[in-house]
Amino acid sequence: MRTLYLDCQMGAAGDMLAAALLELLPDPDGFINELNGLGISGIVYEKKASVKCGIAGTHLSVRINGQEEHEHFHSPGNGAEHFHSHESGAEHEHTHHHSSLHDIEHIVRGHLSLPAHVQDHIMAVYELIAEAESHAHAVPVSDIHFHEVGTMDAVADITAVCLLMDRLSPDTVIASPVHTGYGQVRCAHGILPVPAPATSYILQGIPISSGNIRGELCTPTGAALLKHFAARFGEMPVMKPTAIGYGMGQKDFEAANCIRAILGETDASQDDICELSCNVDDMTGEAVGFAMEQLFCAGALDVYTVPAGMKKNRPGILIHVMCRTDDREKILRTLFRHTTTLGIRESRLRRYVLDRRVETKETSCGPVRCKISSGYGTTRMKYESDDICRAAREKGISFSEALALISGS
Repeated sequence: MRTLYLDCQMGAAGDMLAAALLELLPDPDGFINELNGLGISGIVYEKKASVKCGIAGTHLSVRINGQEEHEHFHSPGNGAEHFHSHESGAEHEHTHHHSSLHDIEHIVRGHLSLPAHVQDHIMAVYELIAEAESHAHAVPVSDIHFHEVGTMDAVADITAVCLLMDRLSPDTVIASPVHTGYGQVRCAHGILPVPAPATSYILQGIPISSGNIRGELCTPTGAALLKHFAARFGEMPVMKPTAIGYGMGQKDFEAANCIRAILGETDASQDDICELSCNVDDMTGEAVGFAMEQLFCAGALDVYTVPAGMKKNRPGILIHVMCRTDDREKILRTLFRHTTTLGIRESRLRRYVLDRRVETKETSCGPVRCKISSGYGTTRMKYESDDICRAAREKGISFSEALALISGS
């Protein structure tokens, strides 16, 4: 499995993440030319060599109308914006117009020569940021505005990362726990704690720590990009690296100010998981069904029940939950909250799985998704049952008839 691991010991910012991914490409200069050909108004990308603590890497410079700027987001203000950037470590003041989420979408979908799915990724990242700002400032998302200069800088960074992810096409993205830094940051509303409220909101559900660096290490853009692309957060899996990239920030710390991206191959056929189980004899079928639903929402890989004989000759239910080791604590909390159990057993298991992918096929019943699994000398294919049901309803035929039509297409 083609796996991308992001080492975020010095937090995450849009330009640093883009620079780290850029180093993974065989022709980074050609990609920079491609970025500059997108036609983002006033934007010029430049790849610069950078050294931090003796480690060589790349800094991705974004110039807006000839001036290098750094990201910042805020809710409606008075037009004068003060901010502190992790990348530069400097404070700036600007008086510019502001852009709404609708304006961002107009730029992305109306003016950038990008595949539709890359545009979707860009807007999904921006929506995470807008939602966080909305929550932090208690205003509707429609009232959130982004500083004009900061907007174009962030559009440039987010576009670069989304296009790089598309170009690298990893099967899965894993990120380390995120160091946020500590201390305070100055913004339009005054002095705020690090991580800033919007960044903290985005990082919910992600393992973070302050580390021992004073300063803002994780920006809203960096947090949103990680949350959007990373399938999980934790230790680096066993993998065979094929390329390693270092994306450098501008500011110097006692530790190398960089994100490290490692692209490599992992064995998709096996992984280590937890099996959590408990017995209950005082829950209704409806309550057990709801608990199973909540366990899947919490990240369970599988949940199933087995009839069991309990103490005092009571019929009971044995609940089994399979989950990734990173999700263990969340699943434990969910089990205790939604079942009546007083204790949970844990087993560590090794799971062997087939590689899986989903393809969409055009059939006489319209587009139908097909799950293809392979490995261990076996390949099997299965059409998505929801699509078969849709076809059956639309044509007024049975499930088996719809399957026969689709299979014969």
